[in-house]
Amino acid sequence: MRWLHEVVEADVLERAFVLHRGQREVPGLLWSPVGQLASPPLVLICHGASGSKREAYVVSLAHRLARHGITAVAIDGPVHGARRPDPGHDRVLALLQFSQAWSSDASMTDEMVADWRQTLDELQALDEIGRGPVGWWGLSMGTIIGLPVVAADPRISVAVLGLAGLTGPTRQRLVSDAPRVGCPVLFIVQWHDELFDRATALELFDALGTDDKRLHAFPGRHADVSAEAFADTASFLEARLGAARPDG
Repeated sequence: MRWLHEVVEADVLERAFVLHRGQREVPGLLWSPVGQLASPPLVLICHGASGSKREAYVVSLAHRLARHGITAVAIDGPVHGARRPDPGHDRVLALLQFSQAWSSDASMTDEMVADWRQTLDELQALDEIGRGPVGWWGLSMGTIIGLPVVAADPRISVAVLGLAGLTGPTRQRLVSDAPRVGCPVLFIVQWHDELFDRATALELFDALGTDDKRLHAFPGRHADVSAEAFADTASFLEARLGAARPDG
């Protein structure tokens, strides 16, 4: 892992990094509270399609978690962010190319699972991170890619998933992996989602192997995720990971 730069804002330390998995570069950001304790909880945050690790909601979530004593990390998804030559400013093109990769690249999911697992390996090797509890946060593309990550890595002890269903090019992968998800899950549904019909979303929720799961549904289309929904996901992770109070 090679650190690129760092900045402190509102008692949150943000550090950019890149790691290598063979010839593959994995660009990421790490957020941690200034003066954090050893072995803090760690949340892996996966942005949605057409976005990047610097999406406003990713940074906002990371800062909220840091205020509760939780470190957070995000990496760019396939054909997103710093993985792109543009680099990642053309959101329409990024979405189109992700859709193409989702449809035609059989290795996409496995490559991203491996990227995330190596990211976790290298962070946990740092004395300041260690092997504290690990959570996952990922909606839409963050579930298309993230559910297989959660299924593959037993270190992840709690997950936020949603805005996805049993449909699309990797439907069979999700069918296979969903029963292997054994950790507590909060699943978010947009009731009028035009990309993932609610029936397919409920089908995916039902397929999750864990008995400790709950579904929060909100009105609106795919991109209309409310502040209330984001707050629900953060509170769920904070409670399950044993986060400290902001003033604690």
